[in-house]
Amino acid sequence: MVLLKKVLEKFEAESGHTVVRNSNRKNYEEVAKTLSIISNELPNTWQTLQHEKYTIDYNPNKQDYPFRKYDITGNQVKDAYFNQIVSNPRPHLIDACYIYLYGVGKKGFEANPIDDDLIDDGSGTVLDEPTHLLQKIASLQQQLDASKTEQATALNSNTHSYQSTRRKLVISLLCVLMALGIIGFYYIKLCNSWNSIQKDMNLLPYRPTQQEIDSLEGIWLCYTGSPQARISDTNRFHKVVPNIVDVRYKNGYFTFTRYGASFDHIGYMQFDGPGLVSIHSYAKKGDSIVSPRHSLMQLNEQSPISVISASWNFDVGNKNNIIGIREVYIKQGKSGKVEEVINTIENAACKCKILRWERGSNDVQTYFLRNEQLDSLKDEELKKLIDEKSILPRVPQNGLLMQPDSIGVK
Repeated sequence: MVLLKKVLEKFEAESGHTVVRNSNRKNYEEVAKTLSIISNELPNTWQTLQHEKYTIDYNPNKQDYPFRKYDITGNQVKDAYFNQIVSNPRPHLIDACYIYLYGVGKKGFEANPIDDDLIDDGSGTVLDEPTHLLQKIASLQQQLDASKTEQATALNSNTHSYQSTRRKLVISLLCVLMALGIIGFYYIKLCNSWNSIQKDMNLLPYRPTQQEIDSLEGIWLCYTGSPQARISDTNRFHKVVPNIVDVRYKNGYFTFTRYGASFDHIGYMQFDGPGLVSIHSYAKKGDSIVSPRHSLMQLNEQSPISVISASWNFDVGNKNNIIGIREVYIKQGKSGKVEEVINTIENAACKCKILRWERGSNDVQTYFLRNEQLDSLKDEELKKLIDEKSILPRVPQNGLLMQPDSIGVK
């Protein structure tokens, strides 16, 4: 467009700034602002500057550039000059260009033309000379080449990105498969190890029935005559101590806490066959296994239940020795919670361990655990089960189990 070409040349000469003639609309904004100063005055200058008559913009909003009615934008200048895609340019753009160059509008210029380079084809579009057309063709060719280059670059980039993404996915998949393989290997190894341990140590050889679970799980009162074998106690004749055993079922086996007068035991129970229970426990002392105890119980309908144990006399130091012993278990109930009572007046008064078994709402049973005389028990059959005849020393020795005659009892 010859008209805009002359406008750009004049703007460069007057401002000293070069307008880069490419497809970037930002390059044309200063020219557009200069033309907008003229175009927004067109409603008031149609008589003096000889151009079309334009209506006044009465819109009170958006009074700043580029929101006024007759504002010219850099994008409009770019389209009209660089791309030449505007077949019918805005009249106020044409008039503003004529006024900027020649001081009169298009009508005034046509009445007295002073520039032979400007030709009107009748549609309001001022055509360019052949030289400009050649430049335009060259520019379009450059754009086409640049577009092809960008497409090729984008295609290469996408191809590289796809290959990179695919490579990462393959590596990630291999890592996941390797991790799963390692986990699977160690899982199989662990299962084989557990199966070997379970077989070698005869763990969980029998799955108990629900009736057997119900018969073993719960709260038990256990009597043991082990104090009779404590050499350090000169008053050990016919001594007995009650324990409270809290048994809980857990996936094929049972765990329990056994509360004694002086110390507690923890351990597990398992059914080795129908009605036959193995009991494994040790004195509770941190993570250490102290004084392990092994017992065999045969569940039946009779009560109390006699249990044979390989135990300890739980004496002091070197006097702590292995003994065989009969213990008596009496089932108290199945449900509830056992708690130890400490730091109370009752503890000081009885000098013993106090346990409360909460069986339900407002239903509490209290047990006083201490070494006491066997003769204080009211059940005569119970006395016979846990007297001195129920103790078997590891090594036969005289004087370990006291007899009535040795202490003057007639």
